[in-house]
Amino acid sequence: MAKLEHAFTGYGIVELADLITEGITSRSMTASLEDSSSFSSGDVSCIVLVFERYSVIGSNRLSLTVTLFSEPGCVRVSGISSGGSEGVVWKINTLGEEAFLDVLSDVLSSIS
Repeated sequence: MAKLEHAFTGYGIVELADLITEGITSRSMTASLEDSSSFSSGDVSCIVLVFERYSVIGSNRLSLTVTLFSEPGCVRVSGISSGGSEGVVWKINTLGEEAFLDVLSDVLSSIS
């Protein structure tokens, strides 16, 4: 499992969710948005995006969960990838998870 966190100012939460979705799905042939959910209460909002893609390295599928949390003046983004490792007791070969998270990192860098 790999994790990445970032904060943005000057963007709306829906705008960021759309930019992240477009960025991830356009950078990987097998990446897709599997589902999403959103909640709001007063000035606070949360959007959860779940992406999946095929990993050639591990010959399996990986997930990337991106959570966006907004409060006045700031949107926080947290991305966690999982599912690409091997091994029963210890996690071996987490390259696919890290590579999927690198896609999110590239997308967030292009937005900043």
